[in-house]
Amino acid sequence: MFSIEALPALNAALNGIAAALLVAGFVFIRRGRVAQHRACMLSALGVSVLFLISYLTYHAQVGDVRYQGQGLIRAGYFAILIPHIILAAVVPPLALITASFGLLGRFDRHVKVARWTLPIWLYVSVTGVVIYAMLFL
Repeated sequence: MFSIEALPALNAALNGIAAALLVAGFVFIRRGRVAQHRACMLSALGVSVLFLISYLTYHAQVGDVRYQGQGLIRAGYFAILIPHIILAAVVPPLALITASFGLLGRFDRHVKVARWTLPIWLYVSVTGVVIYAMLFL
């Protein structure tokens, strides 16, 4: 049976998978393996869409989750969370633009945008896992 309480762990797993796919895709393109790069990046996009659906479902049901830590760890949590939220808002359009340029064969533009998209998307994916750990573990 489906449990809404299981979604944060699923979300963290999807973020981790997306991060691994992004790194693998980067390694593949650096080695000239275009087909594998494309497969990894499109898979990362798909996993991120699944994450977004799961994340929105969870928060529509549960609302906000408050961080319970105190002191310096609380400051550290917000130091990670605030840029995570801001950058998470730009990942979907950046990822779609980057993928579109690649799929349309506009590789000059694809590379220019991907130089920004990859580190931002990777930061958001990795910090999503860190935020989950700080909230739920």
